[in-house]
Amino acid sequence: MTQALSRPTTSREQDRDQHLIYSGITWEQFKLIQAGFANSTGVRLFYYQETIEIIMPGRAHETVSRFICVLLSIFCIENNIEFEPTGSMTQQREGEVSVEPDESYCFGTSKPTPDLVIEVVFTSGSPKKLQRYQALEIPEVWFWQDGIFSLYRLRDRTYEVISQSEIPELAGLDIELLTRCVSMAQTSRLEAANTFRNALKK
Repeated sequence: MTQALSRPTTSREQDRDQHLIYSGITWEQFKLIQAGFANSTGVRLFYYQETIEIIMPGRAHETVSRFICVLLSIFCIENNIEFEPTGSMTQQREGEVSVEPDESYCFGTSKPTPDLVIEVVFTSGSPKKLQRYQALEIPEVWFWQDGIFSLYRLRDRTYEVISQSEIPELAGLDIELLTRCVSMAQTSRLEAANTFRNALKK
């Protein structure tokens, strides 16, 4: 499996996600697979309910993910908010679940469990996406898919759809503005970042 990652890829292959799902995998088998990918960059592994999901994000996926991070960083800096971007840092509960989100953040202070995780979805992927974050008790999860953000807040061990972040530090974040600027970045990252920053100053 690792050897397949090192073969030359075409520009089309580099642009799209490569996505694999295997069921009937024990935790011990998952840990062996995870160890096998330890030195492979650009590979994200997820495990929940004996299912492993392997994602090798393409260029478009990574571009969107990184730019969301840029915009959230601008928001925090402009609003004097202390934040810790923890990226795709592995979150896991031994023997049960392991995730590597596209982006993750702590706000205010550093915490073992991030306040927010974000996944950019270019393929349908596993139907258990929210369930595995629920098992980890991640307070808030955002998905970017088909040009929109879907926000979920954990309440009583169940995620509910929300229209605005309930993380106190992000209370002033205009999700519509964020959405518009992420979409704008498909043509110009600089214009999108400047539009976002200027809107924050009004």
